[in-house]
Amino acid sequence: MIDNYEQALAFIHNRPRFKKKPTLSRMRLLLHRLGDPQRGQNYIHVTGTNGKGSVVAMTRQMLMEQGLNVGTFTSPFITRFNERIAINGCPISDDDLVKYTDLVAKEVTKLDHELPEGGPTEFEINTAIMFCYFADHDLDVVILEVGIGGLYDSTNVIKAPLVSAIVTVGYDHMKYLGNSLPEIARQKAGIIKDDCPVVVGDLDPSAQDVIDKVAHGTGSKVFKPGKDYFFEVVSPQSLYATVNYSGISLAPDNYKLSLAGEYQAHNAGVAITIVQVVMKKLGISLDKRSIKRGLSHTKWPGRMELINEQPAIILDGAHNLPGIQALVKTIRDDLKNQEVYILVAILADKQYDLMLGELASLPNVHIFVTNFDGPYKGRKSADLSKIIQEIPSHYPIEIINNWQLGFAKIVHQMSEDDVLIVTGSLYFISDVRHLMTD
Repeated sequence: MIDNYEQALAFIHNRPRFKKKPTLSRMRLLLHRLGDPQRGQNYIHVTGTNGKGSVVAMTRQMLMEQGLNVGTFTSPFITRFNERIAINGCPISDDDLVKYTDLVAKEVTKLDHELPEGGPTEFEINTAIMFCYFADHDLDVVILEVGIGGLYDSTNVIKAPLVSAIVTVGYDHMKYLGNSLPEIARQKAGIIKDDCPVVVGDLDPSAQDVIDKVAHGTGSKVFKPGKDYFFEVVSPQSLYATVNYSGISLAPDNYKLSLAGEYQAHNAGVAITIVQVVMKKLGISLDKRSIKRGLSHTKWPGRMELINEQPAIILDGAHNLPGIQALVKTIRDDLKNQEVYILVAILADKQYDLMLGELASLPNVHIFVTNFDGPYKGRKSADLSKIIQEIPSHYPIEIINNWQLGFAKIVHQMSEDDVLIVTGSLYFISDVRHLMTD
C-alpha cells in the first residue's frame, strides 16, 4: 500500500531502468490489467534527439491558447517529478500521484511474480501512471514526449495519433539506438503509424531517407521544412528569435519566440506545423492569434532559461553533443560581443570530450568544469578534470570541486554585462535551479 508522496517516489525510483531485451509486450500487459487507459485520447507523439521538449512546450501553449485542454507527458523533470505529468501546464498533485502510483503498483507487484524477466521498468510505470491519470480527465489532446528512441519506447503503445513528430536525429543513447544516423532514425521512425501524418524537422538526408521509407510503407504523409512549411529567422543577433513562418494554411507572417536560442526557430517550425495538422483533424478553425500568443508565452525550464538579468544567468540543459553544438551556435551568433562564463558538468555516459571541445573552441568563453552527484548510483558525473589538458582553449579551463561555492565565485568576478551559462546535464541544471529558486 502506497499512502504518501515519499513512498510513491521511492516505489518509482527503485524500479529497474532497463531490461536486456526491448519489448512493448510488458507495457501492453500492464495497461491491459489496468483497463487499457491509453484508449480514447487524441494523441500527439513527439520524438527527437534534441528539441522535443521545446516542441511539446510550444505546441501545448498554442493549443491552450485555442481553448483546448491539453495533457503533457515529458521527461526528465527539472524541479519536481510531478512536472512530467501535467494538464494545461499544471503538474499532477501529490495526492493524485500517490493515488495513481498505488493503483499501478498493485498490478506491477503481480507482474513481478508472473513474468520471467520481472515486472515493468521505472519509465513503464511512469507511463502507466500518466495514462491512468489522463483517462480520468476530460482532455482534448494529450502530447506524449518519447523517453528514448521511439520503436520500443513505452509511449509507443498508442494506436493512431493525430500526428507524429520527429524533431531531430542525432548521436545520443547509441548503446540502445545504434551507432549511425540511419539506425537511430529507424528507432525514432518506430512511432509512425498507418495513415497518420508525420512532421519532421531539418534532418540529415540519411535519416530523412529512412523516415521517408517507413512513412511510405505506412501510407503516412510527411510534412518537411523547405517543402511543406517554411521558416527563417528575421531577427539576427537577438537571443529571442523572431521567425517568419509559412505553410499549410498560414501565409507568411512573423512570430516572436519566448524561448531563447536561434535553434528554437526550427522547433517553432515543427510546432506550428503540428498545431495546424491537429486543428484540421479536430475540425476546429485555426486562430492565428493563438499561434502568436502561444509562441510568445511559452516557458520551458532549463532550456536557455534566463533566471537572472544583471548579470545574465542562463540555464541550458545541453545534455548531449547536438545540444552543445546548438548552444555554441547561439553564443557565436548572439553573445559574441560579451564575455561568457560557462559552468559545465556532464554525465559520464555522454560524449563529454567532444562536448567540452566544442565549448572551448569559442574565443570569448571562460570555462569552469565541475561535477555533481548524478541522477542515481549507477550514472555518475564525468571527471572532466582528467581531459582539460588535452583541450585547447583561449582561456585556461578551471576546475571547481564544489559547484555551489564555484557558482558564487564565478558570479562575483563577472561584470553586469557578462553572461553566465550553466550547462551540460539536465540533472545538473535541476540541482542549480533548486539553488537559485528555493
